[in-house]
Amino acid sequence: MPEIHNPNLQSQGPGGGSGGDMRSTMAFMLLAVLLFLGYQYFFSKPKPPEPSPATQGHTQQQAQSAPPAAPLQPGAAVSAAGRRAVKAAPPAISAAQQSATTVENELYKIVLSNRGGVIEHWYLKKYNNDSGKPLDMVQPQMAAQFGDPLTFLTYDDGLSKELNQALYQVSVSGGQRTANGTYIAPASITFRYAANGVEAVKTIRFNSSYVISVDAEVTQDGSPVRALISWPAGLGDMDEFVRSSLARTMTFASAAAKFAWAIDGRPDSIKASKVSGGATLTEPYQYAAVTDLYFTAAFLPDDPENATVVTLHHAVNLPTNPSETNGKTKQADVIGLAMGSITGVDHLRLFAGPKDTQVLASIHAMGPDGKPNGPSLAPLIQFGWFTIIAKPLYLAVRWLRQTLGPGADNWGWAIVIVGILLNLLTLPTRIIMTKSSLKMMRIQPKVDALKRKYANLKFNDPKKAEMNTEMMHLYKSEGVSMYGGCLPMLIQMPLLYAIYEVLENAIELRQAHWFWLPDLSAPDPLYVLPILIILTMFLVQYISPSPGMDASQRRMMAFVMPVMFGFFMLHFPSGLALYWVVGNFISLAIQVWINHSSIGKEMHAIAARRAAKKKGNLGQQRPLARR
Repeated sequence: MPEIHNPNLQSQGPGGGSGGDMRSTMAFMLLAVLLFLGYQYFFSKPKPPEPSPATQGHTQQQAQSAPPAAPLQPGAAVSAAGRRAVKAAPPAISAAQQSATTVENELYKIVLSNRGGVIEHWYLKKYNNDSGKPLDMVQPQMAAQFGDPLTFLTYDDGLSKELNQALYQVSVSGGQRTANGTYIAPASITFRYAANGVEAVKTIRFNSSYVISVDAEVTQDGSPVRALISWPAGLGDMDEFVRSSLARTMTFASAAAKFAWAIDGRPDSIKASKVSGGATLTEPYQYAAVTDLYFTAAFLPDDPENATVVTLHHAVNLPTNPSETNGKTKQADVIGLAMGSITGVDHLRLFAGPKDTQVLASIHAMGPDGKPNGPSLAPLIQFGWFTIIAKPLYLAVRWLRQTLGPGADNWGWAIVIVGILLNLLTLPTRIIMTKSSLKMMRIQPKVDALKRKYANLKFNDPKKAEMNTEMMHLYKSEGVSMYGGCLPMLIQMPLLYAIYEVLENAIELRQAHWFWLPDLSAPDPLYVLPILIILTMFLVQYISPSPGMDASQRRMMAFVMPVMFGFFMLHFPSGLALYWVVGNFISLAIQVWINHSSIGKEMHAIAARRAAKKKGNLGQQRPLARR
């Protein structure tokens, strides 16, 4: 250290007295003592109390058992003020042991743990899993790996670990307590924790709806910390994570997962595979959600203008067939999200439940006036490109089911009725196609003559254009449309895709049974419908006249196409297969009727003459072949 010199103290020299030196030394020492005592009184800060041994042991246990936190990408950071000591550390607040608190209403049963103040289970009473038990919105395998709902997410991994592994003190207000210790909503639960300058308070309010309210605040040395509330990964309907379950379809439920949101009343979404993990998004989010086919977890901030979101993306390798643990694997994208406020104090609502049209339409984001009159969660149900067709179909199926009655099997009958009506509506296009086919058969000899005229031309010969021109003039003069046979397909394919989207996304059809079908959203377990699809498609192709089609093409249409579509239906929802079978039976009946009409009789007569002529030509050619 540099030497400090006192300018008032003269060095001893010749003639200097020892008494004066002693008095100066005593005065200097007295002044030093007074300065030291004054500094201690006016400037020194009292030392914070040491944590109790129980707290020390508990903290060490947390540090040893806590899983490593996943790093976030650079976004926001804890401010310098958050690290600056501004007041004395608060007394430690912690529970002595881990405990669970259960709250329920008519819609759910939620189990909360005081370790981290998180939700361990969120059972939906009106929806079952594949085992017939109430569906848990918390996916257990993903929660064990990435965390439970309502975990804190900060930009300090050590702080996040401490907050999510701490034992919080629990206080419950409101709510009637039953004999088994469950609280009946409305109720409010508050979790509190404090240690080493860190304070955390998390209050959760429950009412009679699917929506809960969450208020949370974290401070460090008296300064606010941006701590977001998270739904870390996955939803409970993702059965592919349960190794013993059977695959519902060829694709995982997680493959249908999306990150969805609304900003300024404009909803949007992206697929799970395109979600950037750990990205901080600071926008006026009215809501942000993770969804799969039938369920969703959506955060709705009370103050959208100060909302901030972190997207979470995890890649998990799963067996292609969940029933085979040692088979081939493929990657599943599992997403989650966290939401909070840039102010450091979080006030938001959380909806975790079914993507039911009426339920989602009743839940609104906060509007500019601070009231829940903003956009609803209804856009979370998406029917794809053909929404303009799919949504009316969905409403029609739902109306028919309500008209038929509350029975679960009436969803199947509603699909049958819709299939009959749609096929009858497309009857005019089928008649147009039949008439176009008849005209094509009538002019087929002229078409064959044109082909023979230019038969020796090479593929790139310029005269090929002349043949095409003559062919177009022929079609035009005879009133034949080249696309007349495609018209029914052009109309039916959008309808088929739309009904597929309805059956794929309508939660009402999930686990709705019909005769031998236990779940209209799952494949036919007995393969009855795929077999019927093959047989009916074969019969329709077999009895339909095929103008201008040679034997090989006819065999392909009669055999290959039905088998291919039947194979596809092995893995698609049985509700879609049911709709297709109904359509095939109606097509078969319509084709039989057409065959007995004047148009059909003429077509079959032309086809018979051509077959006889072709047979005669072959008979004349055989002797030549022997020479």
